[in-house]
Amino acid sequence: MSEEQNVQPPSAGDAAGGIAAEERQWAMFAHLSALAGGLVTAGWAFSIGCFLGPLVIWLMKRETMPFVDDQAKEALNFNITVAAIMLVLFLVGVLTLGIGFLVAVPLMALIGLAALVFIIIAAIKSNEGTAYRYPFAIRLIK
Repeated sequence: MSEEQNVQPPSAGDAAGGIAAEERQWAMFAHLSALAGGLVTAGWAFSIGCFLGPLVIWLMKRETMPFVDDQAKEALNFNITVAAIMLVLFLVGVLTLGIGFLVAVPLMALIGLAALVFIIIAAIKSNEGTAYRYPFAIRLIK
């Protein structure tokens, strides 16, 4: 009986492959901050609003939390990629004197919806302690 009393349950940090709960939360926030930036800017200034949050978290936590460093860079790269695609589609619409918007707007909606789904999946996975890789992202920041 004395041996059973000394057994302690595993800590919350050990539950997800040894990654501490605080580190998993910051990684999740890195992904979700892109959504918050998109909501705050209401879609306008997509290029700044959506990757400002992951950038700030990466700059704050990259030295002290390796998992957050990895996931914030991944979120940052993905959101830079999405912003670049949206900018190109917008320019296509403008340079074709509005006719290109017939194709660009539906594509923007589909890409925005896909980005929303991928960001939510990434946030859930990172909160579980799993490093998530977006399916299409140009990895500019390594």
